[in-house]
Amino acid sequence: MPEIHVTDREGNKHTLEAPNGEPLMETLRDQDMDVEGICGGQCACGTCHVYVGEEWADKLPAREEDEADMLEAIEDMVEVKKTSRLSCQIEMSDSLAGLTVEVAPEF
Repeated sequence: MPEIHVTDREGNKHTLEAPNGEPLMETLRDQDMDVEGICGGQCACGTCHVYVGEEWADKLPAREEDEADMLEAIEDMVEVKKTSRLSCQIEMSDSLAGLTVEVAPEF
């Protein structure tokens, strides 16, 4: 299981283990990082929005159309950055060991 580094909404830093093959959203939700994922990972709510560390942004697969559309839909309510991703769309693997993310503000 790769370790990831998460900054929560209060600025606290956490190191978590994220199971391979599962969406990052599930780890963040299950470890009480204030990520809801109310749509269950269907790219339909935006409640799992994170900012990926800049050094990791190009190492992740590109946003699919559904993810880009959802990020566009929430940008009037919360800041969407070039490193914004929906954590439900990031499948964990050993290649992401050391990934850094910040939980985006609530909207």
